[in-house]
Amino acid sequence: MTKKEVPFRADHVGSYLRPVRLAEARQRYADGNCDKAELRGIEDECIREVVRNQENAGLKGITDGEFRRTYFHIDFLERLSGVEVTYGEFSTAFRRDDGSEVGFKPPTMHITDKIRHMGSIQGEDFDFLKSEVAQTPKVCIPAPSMLHFRGGREAISKAAYPDLEEFFEDLCAAYREEINGLAERGCRYLQMDDTNLAYLCDPAIRQSTIDRGDDPDELVHLYCRMVNEAIRDRPENMTVTVHLCRGNFKSAWVAQGGYEPVAEILFNEMMIDGFFLEYDDERSGDFAPLRFMPKDKTVVLGLMSSKFPRAEDKEELIRRIEEASQFVPLEQCALSHQCGFSSTAHGNEISEDDQWRKLARCVETAGEVWGF
Repeated sequence: MTKKEVPFRADHVGSYLRPVRLAEARQRYADGNCDKAELRGIEDECIREVVRNQENAGLKGITDGEFRRTYFHIDFLERLSGVEVTYGEFSTAFRRDDGSEVGFKPPTMHITDKIRHMGSIQGEDFDFLKSEVAQTPKVCIPAPSMLHFRGGREAISKAAYPDLEEFFEDLCAAYREEINGLAERGCRYLQMDDTNLAYLCDPAIRQSTIDRGDDPDELVHLYCRMVNEAIRDRPENMTVTVHLCRGNFKSAWVAQGGYEPVAEILFNEMMIDGFFLEYDDERSGDFAPLRFMPKDKTVVLGLMSSKFPRAEDKEELIRRIEEASQFVPLEQCALSHQCGFSSTAHGNEISEDDQWRKLARCVETAGEVWGF
């Protein structure tokens, strides 16, 4: 693998549907009927299988499916000292395209003390993944903004952090320690998952952000700076990408709106190698914001949907890739689904067979477009 090859022409955001036996084991563990060693053994077995399935589908960037997590972000962030997670105090509704809603009570995070990195979070999991793959092991972690946007100032102790700038500095320092540790273990492909930058494309969410006293544009600048600070010591041969998501829970979503409000700042100020962008339906807007993409960055076009069973038509995907190439050169593009198949352990409303069929279509289409 060379850095120029990553992101790969056919790539994936990272999470996969949890096998039934894994879900059952995690429930037994939660109920006290299974110890940590037994659970990890089952996780290992399931990860071996999902690795083989990804490689058999033709993917080159291989994840552990996030099989050791319940949520794409909470399981990571709660391992930082100073983060307290509570349950049941916040509820929201994800929307489906048919107009129905899915109720959800996600855990909420509060900063109660100084943020510190207390030891490797993903290191042991990466070591196992690396030992199992024949291709490139890819690690997915939440972007640092995931510990700020939802709660804002009110979720951060004023006793611990009377000055918010100190909070941002400590958080970025903790991320640097984690990323530097992963680099030492051999990680060369890192993805950060961020819902907030995509949420700030939504006019209603931008207004609610203003109403609580924050400037949406200043937050985009801030979140770019935080990522840059987090990765500033990475080795030259480590590829870093960011995935933007408008919500992905049981095939439902939260936000809508094209990338125009954030594109010029985001694409130019965030010093990463590529962006995974949702483009699976009209909620994501048109391709015009891609005109701001610098020549040294890759855009992974999330033209396929992880929310629905049907494998997209190859010719339609090719047509849309060509349409995107009117704004950013084809050689800077790649193809993926708009999000993972299971951003939380609940999973989207498709089957595992659907999942692998759709990934095979992604690889097939990318091969026809870019000829790998």
